[in-house]
Amino acid sequence: MNTPAATPRLWLTLGYVLAVLAGVVLVWHGLTAGSGIIAPTTFPTPLEVGGALQQIGVEGYSNGRWHEHVLRSVLLVTMGFVVASSIGVVLGLAMGASRTVEAIANPVFLLLRPIPPLAWIPLAIVWLGLGDAAKIMVIFFAAFVPSVINSFTGVRQIDKPIFEASAMLGVGGWRYWREVLIPGALPSIFTGLRLSLQASWTTLVAAELVGAVAGLGQILNQAAQDIYPAMIVVGMASVALCGWLMTQGLSWLERRVMPWKAL
Repeated sequence: MNTPAATPRLWLTLGYVLAVLAGVVLVWHGLTAGSGIIAPTTFPTPLEVGGALQQIGVEGYSNGRWHEHVLRSVLLVTMGFVVASSIGVVLGLAMGASRTVEAIANPVFLLLRPIPPLAWIPLAIVWLGLGDAAKIMVIFFAAFVPSVINSFTGVRQIDKPIFEASAMLGVGGWRYWREVLIPGALPSIFTGLRLSLQASWTTLVAAELVGAVAGLGQILNQAAQDIYPAMIVVGMASVALCGWLMTQGLSWLERRVMPWKAL
């Protein structure tokens, strides 16, 4: 449920963001096209970036137009993120609730945790080839760790009297998860989901540099080979925009699930 002040606050935030963006563009233009302090060969002007955006949006670039690259990358991130966070949250909750599960799963998790997600790329290629499955696997490992850690921490931070009261009332099975574990750990779970989503986007761009035929990472790779700074900026800005929009969607879901946080 939206509070009465939610809509004005939303418009105020939007206005602030637009004002900041306008200021950044003006300063950017002044440093490049205006004063020449930064040479256009080093960093493109706003007009050059606009031209690159028009090119990829209308004519296409690197095997696709802008929306096709975006949709492909968003699909890969969504698949890897959803699978990893679903498994990670359940495992983290189980480890936090059961010392037995923790004793079994924690040693394996501690071995996997220090491995950087990008280190899985060679093995993913060997196992799954250069297709989307390999990229989803790499994204999975990037998103998996934060969701496990934060879900586990969320359970361990639940007040002990809550567990004692649930035991006295005979709460068990699925009801125990639904009424005790998940509600108590929700704030920490959503923190882990945000971190997992950020890690997914960071890893996707690197994963798409290898064997991709389309996607935002492929735009960056091709633009670097073509020495096309304006298109590189378009690719970077597209990643930032997609990541921000998905994070806002996750924040909306968090407010729906935990409406008291919006007050």
